[in-house]
Amino acid sequence: MIAAVVLAAGASTRFGSQKLLAPVRGAPLVRRTVEQVLGAGLDEVVVVLGREAQAVRAALDGLPVRFVVNTDYRDGLSTSLRAGLRDLGRGVAAVIVVLGDQPGITGSTIASLIAEHRRSGQPVVVPVYAGTRGNPVLFGASVFPELEAVAGDQGGREVIGRDPSRVATVSLPFVMPGDVDTVEDYWALVDDARHTA
Repeated sequence: MIAAVVLAAGASTRFGSQKLLAPVRGAPLVRRTVEQVLGAGLDEVVVVLGREAQAVRAALDGLPVRFVVNTDYRDGLSTSLRAGLRDLGRGVAAVIVVLGDQPGITGSTIASLIAEHRRSGQPVVVPVYAGTRGNPVLFGASVFPELEAVAGDQGGREVIGRDPSRVATVSLPFVMPGDVDTVEDYWALVDDARHTA
């Protein structure tokens, strides 16, 4: 089984309001992200909620996902990662960790990470966009304990960098889709969405 954990619990402090609810092409940003994840045909998708959990859950109404609420979301990204991992069903062989504020990620990108994991057998698979490493990242079950040990406001970067010999990459010939940290990021995303619609 291959699952996804969508990190949608952040405090959105730099944005000023709940960025995941901001509209992109007529739907909340987080819904656009999760729809793309669902397009990859994964066995399960867990969405980690935090700030304004009920509103974010409502934005995903009707989608075949499971929710877990991270009450410690103010303590950093690692707490959401841990909450998502602990909610996975038994038998999950690998997880794709997805940022909830990155709606430009595609199901085909996720599928390419899974294909490389199966081909190479490596427990970590990272996309490389036009020469730059990015997200989402696939982690095999063998490194789940390392991910759960991460602390503070970081995700799997430390785990990725710990042993380069166990990391496979997937080269993609385009720039990584942007995430949204600030209002300026959001307007750049909306403008790009208009031009690619």
